[in-house]
Amino acid sequence: MAKARLSRTLLPPLPLRRRPRPPAQLVSRAAMCKHILNAQVAIRAPCCKQWYDCAECHAEAQSHPLAKTTQMTFLCKKCKKAFRKDMTEYEESDEYCPHCDNHYVIDAKTPQAVLGVEGDDPRINSRMLKDERAKQDPTRSLLAMDYTDRIG
Repeated sequence: MAKARLSRTLLPPLPLRRRPRPPAQLVSRAAMCKHILNAQVAIRAPCCKQWYDCAECHAEAQSHPLAKTTQMTFLCKKCKKAFRKDMTEYEESDEYCPHCDNHYVIDAKTPQAVLGVEGDDPRINSRMLKDERAKQDPTRSLLAMDYTDRIG
C-alpha cells in the first residue's frame, strides 16, 4: 500500500485541456434579462467585451453606446458554450446553436403589465367566483346588515 501511494506522488500530473469559458458570474448575470423574457443567447458587446441579453441591458449598465459590428459572439444559455456568427453571410441555418441545435432566433416575449385579482385557481377552489345564475339573497350582504347596536 505504501508503494502505491509513493508511485502516485512521483508521477507528474496530466495536463488539463479546457475550453476557455466566460466567468460564471457573467453566465449567471446573462440569464436574467428584464426586457426579453425568453432570451436564448447572451451577446458579447464588442465595445466593452461584456455579456448582455439585449441592447437595452447594455444601455442601462454602460454609459457608452453599443458598437456595431459584423462579427457577433453569442453565448448559448442552454449548453453554456460561446460561438461566433458573421452577420454579413447570415442564413436561416445560422438561427441555431452549432453545439446543441438550440433555436435562439425566436419571437421575443416582453413583460407586460397585467391587472387582475390574485387568488386560487378557480378550477380547484371556486369560492372567489360568484355564480350569476343563482339568485342572491339581498339580506346576506355585509352592507345590508345593521351593526348600530354593536358600535361602541
